[in-house]
Amino acid sequence: MFRDKALDAEGSRICRVAPLAAPVVWGLVAVAWKVGCPVARQPGMPMRVADGVVFLAVGTGLVLGARRGLKRELARVRAVADATQQVLLRPPPARLDGLSVAAGQLSASRGAVVGGDLYEAVATPYGVRLVIGDVRGHGLAALGAVVAVLGSFREAAHDEPELAGVLRRLDRALGRHLCERAREEHPARAGRAPEHPAAEEFVTLLLLEIRADGVVYVLDCGHPGPYRLGRRVEAVPVGEPLPPLGAFPLPADLVPYPATRLRPGETLVLHTDGAEEARDRRGGFFPLDRALAAAAGEAPAELVRRVHAALLRHTRGRLTDDVALLVVRNDRVRVPAQPAEPGLRRTRPAPSSH
Repeated sequence: MFRDKALDAEGSRICRVAPLAAPVVWGLVAVAWKVGCPVARQPGMPMRVADGVVFLAVGTGLVLGARRGLKRELARVRAVADATQQVLLRPPPARLDGLSVAAGQLSASRGAVVGGDLYEAVATPYGVRLVIGDVRGHGLAALGAVVAVLGSFREAAHDEPELAGVLRRLDRALGRHLCERAREEHPARAGRAPEHPAAEEFVTLLLLEIRADGVVYVLDCGHPGPYRLGRRVEAVPVGEPLPPLGAFPLPADLVPYPATRLRPGETLVLHTDGAEEARDRRGGFFPLDRALAAAAGEAPAELVRRVHAALLRHTRGRLTDDVALLVVRNDRVRVPAQPAEPGLRRTRPAPSSH
């Protein structure tokens, strides 16, 4: 195994220097010709012109070779970033328990495909559970928090019967990440928890559960609320917001808020604040509600594409924050009657349609 790794490393080094081999050889030949050939040392304008042409060709070859090497290295970096994107923000399944789902992200970091936004959707015995969040900052520096939160959600969403239990698991996972990061950045404090891990970063987050009857329960940690697309575009209430994860401890009593009922044919759009805060050259905010209204009849994947295209037109491709969208459409033919469940369903009456 170690021999294979050494061979791979050697092969990588050879690939990086190969484009420079020909120009270097020509340069050595030119120097040898200039030093060793009596004709090359003769004075006069013709020989000066010849020398200039030879060394200009060698320099051009070196520049072009280096450029090809950099392009190949950039292609490798982008391939790694694409693989990271597929692992962290993998595309959600197109169908989940009768719901059509699509998601997408635009990164504010030039050349990056991953950033500080996160999303996921999974079907569980308790309903389809969704999460969308925004790590303080963007780009590669925020990936650690994204990994911590998404990894915890993908396990807790299936294990925890209560939505509040899922949120507490996410909070603990982020807390561990912040403490580990603080110890790495302040090695003198090794062995002791940092006094203020919240100073490192925090995550705004929206956690949802869509049950079989279409009722949507929400826990909101300082994140923008979703939009519901039915006969018109409506902002969905999310109840009293909780503090962002990592900033302050969660309260002892976590009661999911029955936000709305998603009826067959209706669409729910979750987004990060980069969508509504994107500005044009004059400082005007992006009209997300109007963009959603214009794409309301589209399938979720096309809706994501059209909103992203409108965002890029509005900002002329100059985003200042990451933008993520998670779109869910209820394609269930009918809403089955469900027996009352203990716990969450008894805490609040189910809402009527808006």
